[in-house]
Amino acid sequence: MALLTPDDLKNMTDDLVENDTLIHKLTGFSLDRLCSEIYKTEKKKEKIAIIPVTAGCGIIGRFSESLLFTVKHFGMDGFITKNTDVAGFYEAVMSDADIVLMADDLAFIAYNLKNKKIAHNQICTGRVYAEILCRSKTPDLVAEKKALVIGLGKVGTPALETLLKYGYDVSAFDADEKRVNDVISYYSKLNTGPHTDLAGRVKKYDKNAGEKFYKILEATPALDTVPENCLKNGSLLSTPGIPCGLSKKLQEKYNVMIVQEPLGIGTLSMLYAVFDEK
Repeated sequence: MALLTPDDLKNMTDDLVENDTLIHKLTGFSLDRLCSEIYKTEKKKEKIAIIPVTAGCGIIGRFSESLLFTVKHFGMDGFITKNTDVAGFYEAVMSDADIVLMADDLAFIAYNLKNKKIAHNQICTGRVYAEILCRSKTPDLVAEKKALVIGLGKVGTPALETLLKYGYDVSAFDADEKRVNDVISYYSKLNTGPHTDLAGRVKKYDKNAGEKFYKILEATPALDTVPENCLKNGSLLSTPGIPCGLSKKLQEKYNVMIVQEPLGIGTLSMLYAVFDEK
């Protein structure tokens, strides 16, 4: 996924609140309760330190502040360290933080200093966006046991596996056709061992076949990746991709419901991944 920019985050607080409301409407769970159900963990009184990191392309404007909003919005105690990088980590430990959030160009992680759990944003983001699709309770969406996944990178692939674990038949597309073939080959070989439930239920999406979907997971950094002929009226698009891969025109034409927010949903998923079990 592309690195976020300050412009990506300028409406983040409103986007998070609006998406929390939509997620509750779709699944019956608020976002924090959904994450608790996914990971079988719960927040207690963890103190969360957000450490600005200057490595690589440097600090993204509004990033730390957006994380702090997410933490506080969902009733947790958090602070941004005054120092950056290693000095910031030291400050977090000396301030008796329970969890640290920090990101550079390659990874955004949550690390629980007490129980030693660690979570990667890309994996947790893919999982929670897929879980939203799987747990959606409107009549059409409940009946639908197939999904389209667009983008098989470090977010889309964990999302695809989550869908398979829920028993979905998945059509997959990526601009890199070899990646699609590799993913299909990998899951077709899971005929023995502990992952037989994931075997053989991934196929290549053919945009010329006219197959339509209520449930679509889009995880790319590109515009116009969702083709019109895959849409049904009332489709649900769950997308951590920035920018949105579905045009406004098609959103309105097909009454598409969209779960999309640049940072907070994935961050909350990461935090619940490292909390203690219930």
